[in-house]
Amino acid sequence: MAWSTRELAELAGTTVNTIRHYHRLGLLDEPERRYNGYKEYGVQDLVRLLRLRRLVELGMPLSQIGEVGTGGDSTPDALRQLDTELAARIERLQRARSDIAAILRDSAPADVPAGFESVAARLSEADSSIIHIYTQLYDEDAMTDLRHMVEADTDSIGDDIDALPPDADEETRQRLAERLAPILAQNLIDYPWLSDPVAHLSKTEHVTQQTFIDAVIELYNTAQLDVLHRASILAHEQLRIAREANGDD
Repeated sequence: MAWSTRELAELAGTTVNTIRHYHRLGLLDEPERRYNGYKEYGVQDLVRLLRLRRLVELGMPLSQIGEVGTGGDSTPDALRQLDTELAARIERLQRARSDIAAILRDSAPADVPAGFESVAARLSEADSSIIHIYTQLYDEDAMTDLRHMVEADTDSIGDDIDALPPDADEETRQRLAERLAPILAQNLIDYPWLSDPVAHLSKTEHVTQQTFIDAVIELYNTAQLDVLHRASILAHEQLRIAREANGDD
């Protein structure tokens, strides 16, 4: 029995282009041709093609199929490596499905930072953007703590800061800073690592600091930055007073 390229492709459940690609890579030998120049495949070609397809189904990269297909000494190691990669891929897919379920459950934007689906409605565009950047700068524990901070913040001050125009007056800035300061101070108490985050950094301290500075300058207007700066100073002062009152160092 002899088959044309199209017939072989249909029989093996693949495409003519795939067979031609295997020829170019040297994975499938070119068959003899008929008198009219058309390729003529036999049973051995079909078996070889089906073996190739089996390895592809397992997820084996084409670059490794030649060695694995011949049963070389590296075959077990290649299969173990492939199994590790597949396990990691499955984990990523399961995590993606879990994230999608959370997005649908909470009616959150599809591009919300992972883990922040339930609080997405509280995040301004700038806040969401900065959290996306944080995911590349801090470890998972830090991001979990950050989500808890957002969950615990029931004050509407986030909306007020988000709506603050660049030319906001002095009184408005100070009032917002004084509202925000206790929240920041409580975060510093609940999450001491905020004062020294080095242990939770995913990047170097220099890269983290420079990226943070660039991000906040780009994402927040001058009045918002002023409020954040004032609130930070006030929060640290409130924390110092509280510690002195408690006799802490």
